[in-house]
Amino acid sequence: MSVHEVTPAIDLGTLLPGAQFADAYRLEVDDRALNARQAAERTIARHPRWAEALIALRNILVAPFGLKTSGASTTAPREMVGIFPIVSERPDRLVAGFNDKHLDFRIVVDVATSGATQDVTLTTLVLTHNRLGRTYLAVIVPFHRLIVRSLLRQVAA
Repeated sequence: MSVHEVTPAIDLGTLLPGAQFADAYRLEVDDRALNARQAAERTIARHPRWAEALIALRNILVAPFGLKTSGASTTAPREMVGIFPIVSERPDRLVAGFNDKHLDFRIVVDVATSGATQDVTLTTLVLTHNRLGRTYLAVIVPFHRLIVRSLLRQVAA
């Protein structure tokens, strides 16, 4: 099963008003009983070792700038999927993400029945706030694309 880049088919204004970056990737799977929570747990809740190493490096590099390394918060505990707080959830869509001083982002996991299979689409939205956010986004986009494709492949695994 292959992952394909697709045009984001979501309402940016509702999920992250003002977002300057949006991409989406889709995978067709045979599991018709899959819901958005299960798809999110198979993708964004677990990472391949090489992606974990990149995330660990990212956390070390951004620490001096005071950027968040997770959406976990002791002041307002929320349900999480992986390191991301869940913003909203219904059977066909899970939205996760958080806001930081350099950028806000949302990860949207959609599951839709397509004949005898289901399409799982992972959409990423980003709203940058300043030069640090724009620079950060420019640096991570190539890695983001590799990681998202790899994460989606885990749905079928």
